[in-house]
Amino acid sequence: MRQKPILITGGRLVLPDSVLHGDLLIDNGRIAHIIPKGTASSRQVPSLLLGEYSVIEADDMYILPGMIDIHSDAIEKEIAPRPQAHFPIRSALYELERRVAANGITTMYHSLSLGGESAVGTRRDAAVAEIIDNITVRGRNRSLIRNLVHLRYEVSHLSGIKLVRSLLQERRVHLLSFMDHTPGQGQYTVPGTYEQYAVKTYGFSAEEARSMVDTITAKSKMVDWRQLEEVAMVAYQQGVRVASHDDDTPEKLEAMLKLGVTVSEFPINLKTALYAKAKGLHVVVGAPNVVRDASHGNNLRAIEAIAHGTADTLCSDYYPPAMLAAVFKLVAKGMALPSAARMVSQNPAKALGIDQHYGSLAVGKQADLLMVEVYDGHPLVHKTFVGGVPVYQAQYTAQQVNEVIVGSCGNG
Repeated sequence: MRQKPILITGGRLVLPDSVLHGDLLIDNGRIAHIIPKGTASSRQVPSLLLGEYSVIEADDMYILPGMIDIHSDAIEKEIAPRPQAHFPIRSALYELERRVAANGITTMYHSLSLGGESAVGTRRDAAVAEIIDNITVRGRNRSLIRNLVHLRYEVSHLSGIKLVRSLLQERRVHLLSFMDHTPGQGQYTVPGTYEQYAVKTYGFSAEEARSMVDTITAKSKMVDWRQLEEVAMVAYQQGVRVASHDDDTPEKLEAMLKLGVTVSEFPINLKTALYAKAKGLHVVVGAPNVVRDASHGNNLRAIEAIAHGTADTLCSDYYPPAMLAAVFKLVAKGMALPSAARMVSQNPAKALGIDQHYGSLAVGKQADLLMVEVYDGHPLVHKTFVGGVPVYQAQYTAQQVNEVIVGSCGNG
């Protein structure tokens, strides 16, 4: 059934290169018109429409493009919030969608790590395949956001290459990344950090963590680069972009470039980030790193990478609420809002080759957008639209809610 056109009026439209006061018309799931305030066309909106339409007053809120999250591990924590507490995958997806929509993310690439026999919980092959099946095959009854799959392949997991190839050929993977979590390099350069991670995340004993490290280290010596090249070619043939992960040296990045990677996720240090940018790669850093102004692994500060012009894309990594907060933190530090907004919308869309339809407020593109109010210096999503459909809505503004609550407390 065709949805009535929607006119969002009186907003501050965050376009790729400017902020425009005006109106935006959604028709048939796409952006039909962008109308500057005070122009003749803004007074002729009814004549642009055939029949009835809905009006939403933006009250000078920001209208931003929907955010595209290129890398999010959130589904793993939604399924297994504690090592021994697992919830049904389908209900976990439903619950995650609600929170993600409320945080302004309209397209999420769920990052699933294929780790093999040494992996645990949601990172075992069977678990990853089941999660992907729920996201892409079974056709859930409804979906609030665009759910896509970012498959993270541990390069030492030799027996998993067949599954990766199969998932790619079945078009159930939308981004592929190669990662190497061998202790002693990459994210875990400092001795003992991987063991600490395993104890904290999976509830391992110190002995179990050391045993896992020994297993991973032994397997890392058997990486088959020829098979990696072959699976990267399958991805290329399916139109799937390939990323590298936790690059810590230009030499490692060169090895990844031979596999056809076009995206570098979380470079460990500024030298490698600069090298990646010089090679023309899209460089992704974590939004939580921006908000906290620190890497949880004591690696490269995202704000430092951005300041040097190396990072162009933000992802939620492990904390979806950080995406929008990071945009406005960058604005508070002096970045223009359109530039900051591009890091969570247009830039990831370009990195993944979907910018023709998504990632910016432009006539003809999908109407994935947000109405955002800034309250007490913090951005709050008031409404989220996916394909022109309102999938999240706060009934009142934060100021209105605060007035009611404070008033009722005062009368108590």
